[in-house]
Amino acid sequence: MPHPTPIELPELDALERTIALGGNHLQARTVCSVDLPGGARYPVVCVTLGNPALDVPAVGYFGGVHGLERIGAGVVIAHLHSLVERLAWDSALHRQLESVRLVFMPIVNPGGMALGTRANPRGVDLMRNAPVDAQDPVPFLVGGQRMSARLPWFRGAFGAAMEAENQAVCEVVQAELLSRNFSLSVDCHSGFGTRDRLWFPYAHTRTPITHLAEMHALQAIFTASHSHYRYIFEPQSLQYLAHGDLWDHLYQQACAQPGRIFLPLTLEMGSWLWVKKNPRQLFSRHGIFNPLIAHRQQRVLRQHQSLLDFLARAAHGHRLWLPDAELRTYHHAQARHDWYGSHA
Repeated sequence: MPHPTPIELPELDALERTIALGGNHLQARTVCSVDLPGGARYPVVCVTLGNPALDVPAVGYFGGVHGLERIGAGVVIAHLHSLVERLAWDSALHRQLESVRLVFMPIVNPGGMALGTRANPRGVDLMRNAPVDAQDPVPFLVGGQRMSARLPWFRGAFGAAMEAENQAVCEVVQAELLSRNFSLSVDCHSGFGTRDRLWFPYAHTRTPITHLAEMHALQAIFTASHSHYRYIFEPQSLQYLAHGDLWDHLYQQACAQPGRIFLPLTLEMGSWLWVKKNPRQLFSRHGIFNPLIAHRQQRVLRQHQSLLDFLARAAHGHRLWLPDAELRTYHHAQARHDWYGSHA
């Protein structure tokens, strides 16, 4: 019986070319594999570079969690490719990598990407699949549901283990990020509004996170050093609550380790702006979540590189900007005022 031909994934091809180009500078491994109906199989790949010692900080870059949001995977792969090209001539980058660890999982949901679905091949929305329940009512369906995999935002069956893709993310985050005293991550998505947003936990509750002051300090150094930034920093709970958020789950695991700081961000690219500029994209499932015109896609791939580079620099120099006790009080109060207002 002939082996089924997998659906071509240009993003996976680009990732494999980048890994080959990086040579000995990179370490790549398949964390798990995902099967499609019919027998095709796709790898979930993790790529690392920089110092593996646990006494240096780390940054994780994630994309492709929702199969329809291909631009997220593209942004992460573009940044990895840029780093690989710079390794040939950038001595400052080599010195930086001596004191920081960079971790990439650009295509978390290759099966969903191949099928053109938000969920994975089992019909589970990976961002509704973690063992975290919202503490207040969530929007119908959007906040996660257990009724049927045929409906969107399916959390998975009650009591079932997390999906293999999420277990792969957890394995990498626990080994590479939560094992260190300081780490950051960014998970690249698209599809909410006309502005690019940087969300941070929580999604399951409006209660502020433990490291609210540190998150506010991170925002402060970003806005101070990027005079024309376009991102809105905010807790996801300001927009809606949801069950099963994977980054809520991992952040809570980090908080169980006293003295360690893990600041996870979700880049939510405002894809409605692309639809506004090209209304015909409304007639394509991919067009709602991705820029379909070539020059616009290239612009999106470029415009987020400074953010991703900033995160590595912020991790590398975290001791210079993390607030001490007095500044922590200030940042905490300012964050509650800026982000929670009357809900503080």
